[in-house]
Amino acid sequence: MLLRRAIGLLCQIGLTQKGEARGYGRKGGALLAVLWLSAALSAIAFAVATTVRSETQRTSGHAEGLRAHYLAQGSVDRALLWILWGMNGNYTYPNGAPRYYRPPMPYIQYDYATGRVVVEVIPESSRINVNTARPEDIARTLMAVGANEGAALQITQNIIAWRSGNGGNAPSPQQFLSRNPTFQPRNASFQETEELLLVKGMTPELFYGHFERNPEGRLIPRGGLRECLTVYGPGTAVDANTASPEMLVALGLPTDKVSQLVARRLVAPFRSMDEVNAIVGGHPAAGRMKIGGGVIWTVRATARLKLPNGQLSDIARTVAATVTFHPAYNQEDPPYRIMRWRDEPWTPTVPLPF
Repeated sequence: MLLRRAIGLLCQIGLTQKGEARGYGRKGGALLAVLWLSAALSAIAFAVATTVRSETQRTSGHAEGLRAHYLAQGSVDRALLWILWGMNGNYTYPNGAPRYYRPPMPYIQYDYATGRVVVEVIPESSRINVNTARPEDIARTLMAVGANEGAALQITQNIIAWRSGNGGNAPSPQQFLSRNPTFQPRNASFQETEELLLVKGMTPELFYGHFERNPEGRLIPRGGLRECLTVYGPGTAVDANTASPEMLVALGLPTDKVSQLVARRLVAPFRSMDEVNAIVGGHPAAGRMKIGGGVIWTVRATARLKLPNGQLSDIARTVAATVTFHPAYNQEDPPYRIMRWRDEPWTPTVPLPF
């Protein structure tokens, strides 16, 4: 509308001029002004359209992410009931398949009308305890998540210094802290694995994980220390069904055996160490593996929405809860207790069965 009015006004000015030479000159100037005005208004219109489109896409992505987040959160609550029912009763279909959950299943899958969710059931026995692990185990784990040998040995020394209580002979904080905070370390056991981020030499990439390119040039996720270390349980043997690939490498397993183990447990969980030994071939690392174990588990749900065409959205959201289960409980006590809730980024270290 504004462009149309400008063109009409300029044309009227040109047509009212007298004299052919003078009139033609003014008509040409009016036409040039119209062209410049058209170009300016077109640029403004293009900028507005681009901004509106970007904001629409951003809002749509935010809405999808929020829906996926709540879908994952609800699936964690549902999975907790399924796990509890599976631990306290023999609920099966006529063919013997579990109706809800049966240990040592590493996954529970939910297919909703609006999306699909994979819930990972990870006992803390899938990790080693950072407070009691041997220095050589910590160093091997650091190298498995991407640290070079020198950095791994230095960070291991700093972790041992952090968790060691030597009274008045405790090392100076500046000896092993990455920065000088307003608080001082306790020279005692780690209470949360996130405290490792304060240790000198530790990086977010080593702790959380990162992406690397494979020989074909594709980005693949590589897990971090949070998938390998815990502050709960003895941490002497790891669960073969849920231990991360980096944890299995840290135990000494060759990468080809690790790939075979991960591919096999995606199809069906290991129910005995004989099935594990059939793959690893009596490797010494099998002596540090077991099936299941413990009452403290991490229940982690990753949700993806369904698009109108039936395909899954690229947007995924993950939430996780660290839970203590009490199978033999009475009606006056809660059957489980959520010790910690996490809203985590979607960085799985193994393929999820979507």
